[in-house]
Amino acid sequence: MSVDPSAPSVKRRPYDSSRRSEQAARSRAAVLASARALFLRSGVQDTTVATIAEESGVSVDTVYKTFGGKAGLLRALCEQALEGTGEVPAETRSDLLQAVEHDPRAVLRGLGALTAEVAPRIAPLVLLLPVAGGELGALRSDLESARLARMRLVASRLAAGGRLRPGLTADAAADLLWTYSSPELFGLLVLGRGWSPDRFGAFVGRSLIAALLPD
Repeated sequence: MSVDPSAPSVKRRPYDSSRRSEQAARSRAAVLASARALFLRSGVQDTTVATIAEESGVSVDTVYKTFGGKAGLLRALCEQALEGTGEVPAETRSDLLQAVEHDPRAVLRGLGALTAEVAPRIAPLVLLLPVAGGELGALRSDLESARLARMRLVASRLAAGGRLRPGLTADAAADLLWTYSSPELFGLLVLGRGWSPDRFGAFVGRSLIAALLPD
């Protein structure tokens, strides 16, 4: 079929990729919010991907394509939780605090405050994960290893500045930092004994000062 060269051309509407990206971001946020609520309410084993999809208003295929299943959902939720509630991710703020603050007591109190912010978001999720076996056990191991690496970095900075109490090695300091920031301790005091996150964060800060710094 020939085309009349004198006919007016039809202009195509430009493809609006920003709208599609915004919709994808909204769907992702809805899936994560539904998954978190369902995991915490019903547990990981009793929560199905189909239920998460239904609650968030997307297809099951969308959940699998975006996250790869429940292990991927939990990994994304943990990464989201570790960012904290501020506009700047909590880890970035922690690094900045250690870089600009010269008083080690202020650093440790600040770390306690960040713990009060992040722990309520991450600890309940980590406590859902098995300690070993399968994808979920591997995720927990990855999270614990990453947290220990961060605590070793904090301890090495304190040791390099001569801030640790006499006889305390950087490795031992890292173990103490790792223990006080653990989801298990949060579970005992906040989830188990009803402490507020702020009270827990202040306790962590005071305990780290007492355990790590000279009298």
